[in-house]
Amino acid sequence: QVQLVESGGGLVQAGGSLRLSCAASGSIRSINAMGWYRQAPGKQRESVAVITSGGITNYANSVKGRFTISRDNVKMVYLQMNSLKPEDTAVYYCAAAAGAEYYWGKGTLVTVSS
Repeated sequence: QVQLVESGGGLVQAGGSLRLSCAASGSIRSINAMGWYRQAPGKQRESVAVITSGGITNYANSVKGRFTISRDNVKMVYLQMNSLKPEDTAVYYCAAAAGAEYYWGKGTLVTVSS
């Protein structure tokens, strides 16, 4: 089992920045990749950014050049979000792939005002 806890969400004006953090605990040695997803009101959850245990990253086209995913150890993953837009408003979820299992955090709300 892997437990994930997100932090760092909040209210920010358009053009501003936020940094989300995700702390993993439990069977962290089994984690292959971690990522950030988001779900806006009335929309489906979508992938934002993913980073593998080898450091390979992948981003949604909508956030390329503005968001950066990083890890400083096997326990922590971050999402630096710059040049935020109102359409980035969503609940952001941390996720971890461990073997055949996929784990989710409870989410943190990011609201970008225009």
